[in-house]
Amino acid sequence: MKPSILGHERILKLLPSLSSQSLLFTGPEGVGRRAVARWYAYGLNCAHGFPGCGQCPSCRLEEPTDYLEIVPEAETKTGRKARNLQIRLEQIAPREDGGENLLDWLSTYPRFRAKVAVIDGAHLLNEPAANALLKVLEEPPAYARLILVAPSREMVLPTLASRSLELAFGPLPEETLHGLTRDPEVLAYAEGSVGRVRWALDNPALFNQLVGRVQGVLQSLGKGPAQTLEALGPLLETEGGLSYLARKLGQSLPPEDPRRAEALLSLHQAQEALSAYVSEDLVLNWLGLRLWAAAQGRETLSGH
Repeated sequence: MKPSILGHERILKLLPSLSSQSLLFTGPEGVGRRAVARWYAYGLNCAHGFPGCGQCPSCRLEEPTDYLEIVPEAETKTGRKARNLQIRLEQIAPREDGGENLLDWLSTYPRFRAKVAVIDGAHLLNEPAANALLKVLEEPPAYARLILVAPSREMVLPTLASRSLELAFGPLPEETLHGLTRDPEVLAYAEGSVGRVRWALDNPALFNQLVGRVQGVLQSLGKGPAQTLEALGPLLETEGGLSYLARKLGQSLPPEDPRRAEALLSLHQAQEALSAYVSEDLVLNWLGLRLWAAAQGRETLSGH
């Protein structure tokens, strides 16, 4: 089934005219990069071209045979949860156990017109996997299209990025998201991400829990560092929790207040540290003390 796309009209208009076999989709999480990749694959293989008719044999397939997504492995080879997410060599090149990999998949002709492979997390390729992928990008089969998905061009190995045409995806304007919701709390959490909007609407209990946790952190800042650390712990376990906290902190302090800049900088640095797999306990303790120190002289940042 052809994916529904919200926004990104410029990119949707541009994609059908591109001849590049390797594309780099950059932008924040949840704004629609993967949905556009699927839309592109449907259009390439549709009997009537873009945007996909929805009626031809290719469009009617529930699971397109000419579309492959490669994502970081969530478990280690021993079955444990992976601490450092990676796309490994065996996902790109053939392996002894015969598991699915990109090179084997590309070695056969498409059922329809083109094969589209998405490397979802191109910045998480380990070195052997990146080297194997580079060989594919240098000489891809004529029927192949490869889409690398990453937060930014700078996070992708230069040898891969230089061989790919970048299409930058930005956050969706709030008015674009109004077709899904006008709830100010949901929109504040989303920060232009349609994926976050849909998660909040599909999981109201979890979203309300997130709102409560952020409110708890804000209230704790006027009490003491121990209370702040206690309130921050559950928030670090919630996807998008720190970003939402930063948005609420930014709203609660005037732009000219130096504590606002200090608190937002601390949250940004904490998110970068977590992305670099710094210990969560270390980040928690550091961030709790920094936020509490920034809030001194104010009874609460919760607005109550």
